[in-house]
Amino acid sequence: MKQGRNRTFSSCLTFAAACTLALCSMACAEEEAPKTIDIDTSRLPTHQSVDVEVYFMDSNRVRAVLHAGEANVFEHERKTYLRKGVKVEFMNSSGSDRVSVLTADSAEIDDRTKDMKAMGNVVVISDSSRTTLTTSLLLWEEQKRRIFGTEYVRIESPSEIITGYGFESDQYLKNYKIFKVSGKSFKTGSGN
Repeated sequence: MKQGRNRTFSSCLTFAAACTLALCSMACAEEEAPKTIDIDTSRLPTHQSVDVEVYFMDSNRVRAVLHAGEANVFEHERKTYLRKGVKVEFMNSSGSDRVSVLTADSAEIDDRTKDMKAMGNVVVISDSSRTTLTTSLLLWEEQKRRIFGTEYVRIESPSEIITGYGFESDQYLKNYKIFKVSGKSFKTGSGN
């Protein structure tokens, strides 16, 4: 019986010595230096915001109100990239009432001129003329308050539907023209 206890004791002692040796060897091992990653910071935004609301002002009047799900500002490029849904509400000359609204998937703003390029599922709706413009790419000149583009466009007013390529208009969609008309139809009951 004594011999069985000695074997068990000896096995436990051997196991304990092996564990101590393993722990000591792990503690004495050289630690790896943390890895560093080189990042080109010129490709990162200077500022990033979510659920953005920006007011474009002229003196003390609101000219437009911009909403976006995400904004990335690149100061070195002097550009702001908007993503995750863009909505711009254009205001009347007194800044008190909305006259039209633009929606798009994304947009790019030139921070020097405040001009904007709207991209993807672009829709402009005029509250006053009840006219809707649909295209894939639209440019807005802030200084002239004018929209234009070269892509396919569909303009639907209360009296007609016009499709084609290339267009320009005031931001209210009251004075618009399509450069290369591909289709035009009049709505019934519109008096035409």
